[in-house]
Amino acid sequence: MNLYQIAKPLLFQLDAECVHDITLKGLKLSEKIGLLHFSKPPACQPREVMGLSFPSPVGLAAGLDKNGAVIDGMAALGFGFIEVGTITPRPQSGNPKPRLFRIKEAEGIINRFGFNNLGVDQLVKNVEAAKFRGILGINIGKNFDTPNEKAVNDYLICMEKVYAYASYITVNISSPNTKNLRDLQEKETLSSLLATLKQAQKKLTEQHGKYVPLALKIAPDLTETQVSEIAELLMQHQIDAVIATNTTLARTMVKGLPYAEEAGGLSGAPVRNLSTVVIQQLSKHLQGALPIIGVGGIACGADAVEKIAAGASLVQVYSGLIYKGPALIHDVCETLG
Repeated sequence: MNLYQIAKPLLFQLDAECVHDITLKGLKLSEKIGLLHFSKPPACQPREVMGLSFPSPVGLAAGLDKNGAVIDGMAALGFGFIEVGTITPRPQSGNPKPRLFRIKEAEGIINRFGFNNLGVDQLVKNVEAAKFRGILGINIGKNFDTPNEKAVNDYLICMEKVYAYASYITVNISSPNTKNLRDLQEKETLSSLLATLKQAQKKLTEQHGKYVPLALKIAPDLTETQVSEIAELLMQHQIDAVIATNTTLARTMVKGLPYAEEAGGLSGAPVRNLSTVVIQQLSKHLQGALPIIGVGGIACGADAVEKIAAGASLVQVYSGLIYKGPALIHDVCETLG
């Protein structure tokens, strides 16, 4: 039994968001005083995806380190790449607490954070201060009070400010915790958004002398027709990757369990199958035109293998870390080989 498994029963007695904050502060302090050391990712074949060289296919999903405040601490755990955010142009406190709930019996998590973050300018300062020089994804969103008709402006502001620092940029239009955000996945709205962001990417490439790939993060609660339409738009607008998936609004897989009816997005083991189905559908429609990053319910190496078999090129973990601890990273790497 590793150290995390020993500490886990005590941690699970505390409020979930409190533990989240304590963990981040502990990681940051441990790295700062030298208790953590940069480690190479566990033995795993590197991957070439989006024109980038990933030392390992196992990454940290966005949402855990929203402000990019613990990048070096996360890097020391052995991730092949790290994604921070979701970040918005202006700081915002997010939804009222409590807003994070463990569905322990199902190894699930429900959150309704609502893009709580310190704003893009603070994220940039944190990234500048980090020593990490590996693959860094920066996940961008819109402020809660920005109407959807003007959402593109928020994405452009964030994109322009993080472009110089990101290995790739993820456009988050699929969180269920910002009112009407998922409406941006509708065909005509999404096409317009992607066209504008692609134009901005071209301009920023010339300005900075480097090409930063764009990824789109989508929801698991889509019909196959919607997935097909999104795949078509991704190819049409030459988007560099798609991340499948965000959290789900479905509750059938946790029905009757404590906290199951709390509002918010459900992640962890209960979303695994939904995510894998969307990956399979994307793979069928994309036919290799762009890579898929698989995320949702990875709690062991076999779960990651399932995502890769469904069509993903890389995988990300988040909720699995809460239940399995950092050993999950090594397990997934060793299983993928």
